[in-house]
Amino acid sequence: MMSLKTVLITGANRGIGFQLSKLYGRSGEWNVVATCRAPAEATDLKSLAKELPDRVTVKALDVSSGVSVSNLASDIENQSIDLLINNAGIMGGTQQSLMDMDFDQWAETINVNTMGPLRTVQGFLSNLKQSPHPKIVTISSQMGAMSLPEPGRYAYRSSKSAVNKVMQTLAKDLEADKICVALFHPGWVQTDMGGEQADISPEQSAKGIFSAISNLKLKDSGCFFNWNGDIHSW
Repeated sequence: MMSLKTVLITGANRGIGFQLSKLYGRSGEWNVVATCRAPAEATDLKSLAKELPDRVTVKALDVSSGVSVSNLASDIENQSIDLLINNAGIMGGTQQSLMDMDFDQWAETINVNTMGPLRTVQGFLSNLKQSPHPKIVTISSQMGAMSLPEPGRYAYRSSKSAVNKVMQTLAKDLEADKICVALFHPGWVQTDMGGEQADISPEQSAKGIFSAISNLKLKDSGCFFNWNGDIHSW
């Protein structure tokens, strides 16, 4: 009988995170630790876990809280994790313009979008090291790309630019451990963040990312990709 790999996904209750949970859960090759801040309210995710009770486990995780990360890490400390997907993120509120900036919300956006992924990696690094071929994937955004200067959205853009550098640095730090670290721009997606006018559906984005992750090699560590697997400019 084939041994199943394990993926831990943050922000798995909606949007791309939920679609990735479905793809991995239904693939027949993966166990999914699907995490979100409030599992009791994650109706769709609970339904998926009911559909796939031997494949999908729902766990509480708030990436902005070190205590929350530590609690889950203690709960699954002996479980190997082959893939960690840092998907949880926030848009940063409506006050993100030059003269109308909510600085407290900006700090929270950095906490969730930038510090959260590294906080999560720290919590589950020992689990990743139990895997023969571990990977860390962070869902970033082209809105953080220095190559695409645009106005507004200071909090969100800066949090994504920062997490890009965090993950690029992490890739170097984990080089000796042979852990592949990669970033993905998910596309302009029809989610609560992207809005109804966006280019692609969460299903399309997740399918592309799912496929691209399966093709990641150690030589790709530290790279920034589009959802379809093409290299994205920094």
